[in-house]
Parts: sequence; structure tokens; C-alpha cells
Amino acid sequence: MSTDGVDKSKRRFLTAATTVVGGVGVAFVAVPFLKSWNPSAKARAAGAPVEVDIGKLQPGQQMTVLWRKKPVWIVRRTEESLATLAEESGHLADPDSSVPQQPEYIEGYARAIKPEYFVAVGICTHLGCSPTYRPELGPDDLGADWKGGFFCPCHGSKFDLSGRVYAGVPAPTNLEIPPYKYLSDTRLIIGVDKGAA
Repeated sequence: MSTDGVDKSKRRFLTAATTVVGGVGVAFVAVPFLKSWNPSAKARAAGAPVEVDIGKLQPGQQMTVLWRKKPVWIVRRTEESLATLAEESGHLADPDSSVPQQPEYIEGYARAIKPEYFVAVGICTHLGCSPTYRPELGPDDLGADWKGGFFCPCHGSKFDLSGRVYAGVPAPTNLEIPPYKYLSDTRLIIGVDKGAA
């Protein structure tokens, strides 16, 4: 059979058009299927874990993510601020975190898995306001002995850079530490315990 009189450009066009239409069809099927693997909005609100990239967080900076409809702070503490945490004990209501506001694997004055990174639920334990991050030393409105931390503007509660509550303020307990673990040096997951697989 001779193919001398066949127009091959039409055949190439039909083959290309069929390939494009087939590719679009596969995408329309694949996207909903892959999206179904993500937790639903209801599951996320109920507490689905949240992955966070902390690779660009500089010393002294804070970032906020949402978990269970609550703000969760991640603060990269400086070497200087870490050094002052041990000095704060005399001003704090619960310096050793004896009231359980954190998972069992969170110990010591840093209240963190890695002392450099502080992770806490950003809600005051008094009436649920969100304190502000105040890393500066000795500001006029907080006093010369302020070494940095969190200040709740609603009723004046103060917390150090480990979320430990100062004595004599309305907040009754330290800030809550959520369950979390590191996936790598620059990624952590909030809502999954350190020991979980």
C-alpha cells in the first residue's frame, strides 16, 4: 500500500490533539484524587498536624501558624536571650513548670525540644487574649528588669521567652506548649508528639 498521497500533517495534528485532550482528562481525574489525601477543613480544625518550615527564621524573630484554630508561636531565641532564662526564676510564678502545660518530653527552663526554638500556643492563660511578642530589653512600659518575652495587653500578664508566667499577674499558669516534633533541622510538625512515628 502506497502512502505517497497521504497528508501526514493532519495525522500529526490529530495525534497531538488527542494527546493534549487525554492529558487534560488525566489531570481532571488526578487533582481531586490527590486533594482527597489532604485533611479536610474539619479535620484541620479538629487538630490535624501542621507542618512548618523554620529555615528562614532568623535569631530574635517570631512566626505564627494556626493549629486547632489557635495561634502557635515559633520564636528563634538568640544566645543572649537563652542566657537570661535561667536568671528569671526569682520573678516567675512557676519557673519549673510544675503545673502541666506541656508534653512530658518538654523539660527545663527552655521549655523546648531544641532550646534555640520556642514553640507555644499564643493564648494568655488568664482570659484567652493573645499576648504580644516583646523581645526588647528594658522598655519604658515594662520596666528596666524586662529581659524580653510576651506581654498581654488585655490585663497586663507577662511571660518570659519560655512562656513562663511572672508572679503577681492575672494569668494563673505558664503558656501551653503544643505537642510537636522535628522532621528535619528546618521543618517541624505541630500536633504530633515527639515520640510518635
